[in-house]
Amino acid sequence: MGDDVEIGALALNVAIPPALRWEDERRGERFELQSLTVRLLPDGTLAAKAYGRPVAGGRGAYVSFPVRRSPELDALITSAATGAGRRWAAHRGL
Repeated sequence: MGDDVEIGALALNVAIPPALRWEDERRGERFELQSLTVRLLPDGTLAAKAYGRPVAGGRGAYVSFPVRRSPELDALITSAATGAGRRWAAHRGL
């Protein structure tokens, strides 16, 4: 196995620090965005979605939203991707 293995995307989950969290609305319900899923696409670019829970509480769905652009969130995504790359490179197998 080697370069002939087709890899669609690599993904990682990142907690959004409380100071960087924000709220957004979907179908009349407010959500606090608490985590990011970052994917490394086959072309080498990153794609990210934010996920959150209803502000009102309860057992609401974990819903995805576009990531709000800011220098702080961009830095968080870059740092997470760089750290994940180091971990992947250092893995010891199963």
